[in-house]
Amino acid sequence: MQKSDVRMRGFLKRTPVNTLLSLVKNHSHLLPAEDIPTFEASGRILAEDIISPANVPDFDRSAMDGYALNAEATFGATSYNPLMFKVVGQVTPGESYKGVLKPGEAISIMTGAPVPSGANAVLMAENAEFSNDHIQVLEAVPPGKHVGKVGEDIKKNQKLLQQGRCLRPQDIAVLASVGLTNIKVVRKPEVKLLITGNELLKPGEQPSGVQIVDSNSVMLAPLIERDGGVLAKVHHVPDDRDLLQKHLSKTDADLVCMTGGTSVGIEDHGPMLVDELGDLLAHGIPMRPAAPTGFGLINGKKIFLLPGNPVSCLSAYDYFVRRSLCMMGGHSDEWPYRNKKVKLATKISSEIGRIEYVRLRIENDLAFVIASGGASILSSTTQADAFLLTEEDSEGFAEGDEVQVWLYDS
Repeated sequence: MQKSDVRMRGFLKRTPVNTLLSLVKNHSHLLPAEDIPTFEASGRILAEDIISPANVPDFDRSAMDGYALNAEATFGATSYNPLMFKVVGQVTPGESYKGVLKPGEAISIMTGAPVPSGANAVLMAENAEFSNDHIQVLEAVPPGKHVGKVGEDIKKNQKLLQQGRCLRPQDIAVLASVGLTNIKVVRKPEVKLLITGNELLKPGEQPSGVQIVDSNSVMLAPLIERDGGVLAKVHHVPDDRDLLQKHLSKTDADLVCMTGGTSVGIEDHGPMLVDELGDLLAHGIPMRPAAPTGFGLINGKKIFLLPGNPVSCLSAYDYFVRRSLCMMGGHSDEWPYRNKKVKLATKISSEIGRIEYVRLRIENDLAFVIASGGASILSSTTQADAFLLTEEDSEGFAEGDEVQVWLYDS
């Protein structure tokens, strides 16, 4: 049966934003694990618990520069009755002393070097008086003094890190310290961009006549990276139905973002193609800007239909695509922006049933509205310090209201 053509009829029904968000979350499952070198794992999400295969250190080591000796042999030493120890050698990190220290013998030792057999304490260098291959011990040294024991840092079979952790640089240092050369992390979702429009030039080309330069791919690429995705391919495609059908039906990416061609105009092929090739789950939402946003599945792959107007594209990406990527990659889907409470210098009007993406300028903790509409005015986002989102059941805010905003800059 022929599917209904939605073009040039307007949005007869819009999917509530929270409904679309639930659909996105329901279809954004955690991706399987992949094995990568430990030194490449900073910022990645652990796919399994890490159990230490070794002790760190795996030997008793000196925590000070000084002299290793038998602590019991120092008992009774005082400044009035100093005990003499013969210095029989030296050990530095990476070396071992092959002999066994006897009572009355000491060995010069550096921080990190293994404590030799027969010694169980280290006398700090500044607390010893060295003369003619001997040291004077002026006070007793307790057993274990300045000695780092086996497993003091990490014990064998200890749980080091838990599945789901976003690895920090110090985490991968710990993993390397126990000898783990490879670990399992959640695979990064791969993204393909379909940038559509007969009017578009590729980035780097000069605008002329009635053609404009694509800015969406330039904006989306770092956002995808920020949210843990891998931009696999960018295709600039004219409004050609057959060509778009080929790209959509043969994608091997985890997620496709199609920008432009997603509304209800005569050249907006995106919604019809997703409906024919797979399942168009939503098309049209009560959000301004971003109303022509859509979402569907083709062969199990997530297809996001993002408006071509750049502000709409940005708000739709941040609200929906970002969350999908974060969930697939194991990251938190909370907003990546710092929030702040400010007072409104002017009122904000909003229609009941619609979310407004309002760009704001912040001065002395006062928020001034730059724009709430203006889907194509990308400069409104560069002039803005922050944005806020109204609620669907809200008529907006009055001048002087305290509101929570999200700051573009960290």
